[in-house]
Amino acid sequence: MSIGLCAALAETGLAVQPFKKGPDYIDPMWLGRAAGRPCHNLDFYTMQSDEIVNTVAQHSIGADISIIEGNKGLYDGLDLDGSNSNAALSSLVKAPVILVLDARGMTRGIAPLILGYQAFDPDIHIAGVILNQLGGSRHESKLHAVIEHYTDVQVVGSVYRNSTLSIEERHLGLMPSNEDDSADTKIRQIRDAIKNQIDLELVKKIAELAPALPATKFSSSQIITPKDVRIGIARNDAFGFYYPGDLQALENAGAELVFIDTIRDKQLANIDGLFIGGGFPETRMQELEANSGLRHEIKTAIDHGLPAYAECGGLMYLSRSLSWQGKKNDMVGVIAADAVMHDTPQGRGYIRLEESDHHPWHQYGSKPTAEIAGHEFHYSALENLDPDTRFAYRIKRGTGIDGQNDGIIYNNLLACYAHLRDTSSNHWAQRFVEFVRHCKSTTN
Repeated sequence: MSIGLCAALAETGLAVQPFKKGPDYIDPMWLGRAAGRPCHNLDFYTMQSDEIVNTVAQHSIGADISIIEGNKGLYDGLDLDGSNSNAALSSLVKAPVILVLDARGMTRGIAPLILGYQAFDPDIHIAGVILNQLGGSRHESKLHAVIEHYTDVQVVGSVYRNSTLSIEERHLGLMPSNEDDSADTKIRQIRDAIKNQIDLELVKKIAELAPALPATKFSSSQIITPKDVRIGIARNDAFGFYYPGDLQALENAGAELVFIDTIRDKQLANIDGLFIGGGFPETRMQELEANSGLRHEIKTAIDHGLPAYAECGGLMYLSRSLSWQGKKNDMVGVIAADAVMHDTPQGRGYIRLEESDHHPWHQYGSKPTAEIAGHEFHYSALENLDPDTRFAYRIKRGTGIDGQNDGIIYNNLLACYAHLRDTSSNHWAQRFVEFVRHCKSTTN
């Protein structure tokens, strides 16, 4: 629904700014591709409230309309009081709500459902509903009559069941758009279906009900430093889990970003540091193994002290081997362990970490003053781990490497299952760049 709205509104000539609630990577890829502007995450767990407001205000500059896709239901969240729910986000940024309701098998029952959502928190402005998964025009007319008779909520759209609106799913959710060769075709199909079933003019009128947000505050992470180090970013159909704000924070801290294709590039670019984010290396492990020249160059560089940071998929790629579905392929081999995929998640959800004194960035930048908030979602686990492994983090909540530790340290490499976000409470990007800068200065 959100993909279709973003693409349909963009097709009319509007500049559409998408946002996604929560720590997700995959949905923002699709939303950003549909809108033609990078999608930014809004996450109560890793961000302060004023930081969320600033993020919306800052990235909405130059946009005609902003769309925030929630996660789970309107009132769902970690806390009993709903302080991190979609409703709380709506209240924080003064955004009207359009409910998307799965109306399969419903007629008169749609009314108490809508009335209950309205009564649960009268301060939340539910400005419209989109009826989803309808069986046909007869079903649609019955629902419209019920809603008009019993409620004061506008029906923004009625979307019929349609297999073309589905996107292939797998263990971590939707197929990432950076892997799907037909992503643009799929987005156009969704766009064409949605624009004919949702009142785009009404969506725009509802969006105009939102008051202006306060002027954005200037953050230290926005200070632009002359670029004096080159940091490689592994980005292709195996690795794509990067927050746009984190990449911008790396640049602002003085890094020139050099994108590296771990499948197709035969040589390692001239870089001072390396960042390998998350992704799905298991789906490309044969191709990753086949590019033995680049694997060897990465191993040699890290063995000789190249500063590197890897998250989840990057950790798996740097291990000795990766096993999945009865197959095993060699990986880079700088981490003395083997990554093995399982049928169920080995670590999932929000996490909290405490830095150990072994952390390689310990002396650089502003160290987090409290526990570090992040998230993990991995079906892999490490086996045959060297018992002498040093760790950068102690687990306070979550699983990490072994339930107690995360963040494997080898030379100037930090590799963890944790996904971090560059925020006011954890400027990891600045710390990493300063660490890279220090390593470069000591080797020149």
